[in-house]
Amino acid sequence: MSSLLPVADSAQVRRYARDLMRRYPRALGLTLGLHVLAAVAGLVGPRLLGDLVEAIRHGEGVGVIDRLAAAIAGFVVLQAILIRFAYLASARFGERVLASLREEFVDRVLALPLSTVERAGSGDLLTRTTRDVDALSRCVRLAVPETVIALITVALVIGALVLTGPLLALPLFVAVPIIVVGTRWYLRRAPAGYLRENAAYSTVTDGLAETVEGARTVDALRRRQQRIERSDADLRHSWIAEKYTLFLRTVWFPVIEVSYVLPVVATLLVGGWLYLRGTVSLGQLTAAVIYVQLLIDPLDRLLGWLDEVQVGAASLARLLGVATDEEPPAVAAAEPDGSRIEVRDVRFSYVPGREVLHGLNLTLEPGERLAVVGPSGAGKSTLGRLLAGVHEPTGGTITVGGVPLHDLPLDRLRTEVALVTQEHHVFIGSVRDNIAMVRPGAAEVDVRAALAAVHALEWVRALPEGLETVVGAGGHPLTAAQAQQLALARLVLADPHTLVLDEATSLLDPRAARDLERSLAAVLHGRTVVAIAHRLFSAHDADRVAVVEDGRITELGSHDELVAANGPYAALWRSWHGERIPDPGEPAAAR
Repeated sequence: MSSLLPVADSAQVRRYARDLMRRYPRALGLTLGLHVLAAVAGLVGPRLLGDLVEAIRHGEGVGVIDRLAAAIAGFVVLQAILIRFAYLASARFGERVLASLREEFVDRVLALPLSTVERAGSGDLLTRTTRDVDALSRCVRLAVPETVIALITVALVIGALVLTGPLLALPLFVAVPIIVVGTRWYLRRAPAGYLRENAAYSTVTDGLAETVEGARTVDALRRRQQRIERSDADLRHSWIAEKYTLFLRTVWFPVIEVSYVLPVVATLLVGGWLYLRGTVSLGQLTAAVIYVQLLIDPLDRLLGWLDEVQVGAASLARLLGVATDEEPPAVAAAEPDGSRIEVRDVRFSYVPGREVLHGLNLTLEPGERLAVVGPSGAGKSTLGRLLAGVHEPTGGTITVGGVPLHDLPLDRLRTEVALVTQEHHVFIGSVRDNIAMVRPGAAEVDVRAALAAVHALEWVRALPEGLETVVGAGGHPLTAAQAQQLALARLVLADPHTLVLDEATSLLDPRAARDLERSLAAVLHGRTVVAIAHRLFSAHDADRVAVVEDGRITELGSHDELVAANGPYAALWRSWHGERIPDPGEPAAAR
């Protein structure tokens, strides 16, 4: 099972949230200011209502009563207007914050080393980019503004209650122990619970993605029942994790609901007793009861949205955690002196203690074309990924111009070495966008030249809208071979000095693949090319051939030299051409 990506700790989440708020001081100030004004406007009404009760009790004239009633109505209207603009400001502020979060998350994801993504599996990353982003979106748009509004309202209502009558504020303390104890119990358990729930979702998604992607293999190996059992187990763990967070809510919410009722009852009892003793007036008691009633809604929203805040905080921790697994950028990295690549005693293992490459040594001169051949599972693709900087050797060094590959920043590394495999992705957008994404400012003539270099310009011209035809999910469908040609065209436009082609033309028929590779060789003249292929015409055209067997380079030389040496490469060459492979002990006359 793949290991999940890291999760940021609570200190990192708080620090990031503070930094995010500081980026928009004016928008934040406007939002909070409008909500404070709306809350203050809402607090004037109960106080005026108390005065109205006193006015009626003392037999004031109709004019006084009408003025008080008009003032109450006016403040209600004013509060409605302020609330409208306050929520509008909150929505705008939330969208700006959310846009920043999404953009930064995309930057983090794109900066992740491919080895990190492969180690974690696509399921965890997919869950973070969908479910966690959605949860955080709801938190930023609704939970955070509602929580802030509720906090402001609660503080102002309590302040107004104290001003109305300090003794009438005392009954509020009845609910404090219940709220504090219940909320602390919940908050001690909720963050870890929601992190477990989100991690369980990631595991479910990862398992389903593996099953879908490998459906044919699952059927061929008759592993359907095993995959079903894996999915059942993942869903069971997810159910247990979600059941735990549901248990927390079913305990916490009823406790909080009880705490709402007690202050109202206590205020009526204590306030009535104080009124009978002449300590407070009927108007003060009326206003106090209304204020306590007004506390119920913001408290309910505050504590209710606090649950959403916990979900959002867990999601934010997972989104920030994507960046914590990145390798730190090189500090004052040395500038490569040329484009010579040297592999020195390189070893590599995907699993500790099980090496797949054993002490490889190789030098790639600038402009050289090297073909890497060998049986399946020998380590050819692993070597290619090491040369492209996808993985870091577990032993030995790989340098470009004397600088270790892993010391180069990722954006700089991609200008030095580029990898193209047989697995290609067509992005949603036009054909032009799919090619020019490696050089956003590329002119149309350069895009067309890149397509022509990979024999794709003709079929692109035949598309409904040519270069502007939308492809990818929901767009114009492309064949696997066409998708592969687009990937190669990107490579031509990117123009790195070293290219690693790992079965990059495998989806084309042999004749088209040979023509394409010869065209690429002409276009990429002067570039270093490492071609990993089973089709040996790539080796025939190369300057040198490296034969990889069992994680070691067993032969290295030109095509003619290796054929003449009559070793493993010669056997591969004859087998590929359909010639009978002679037994080494067979007499020469019988061959």
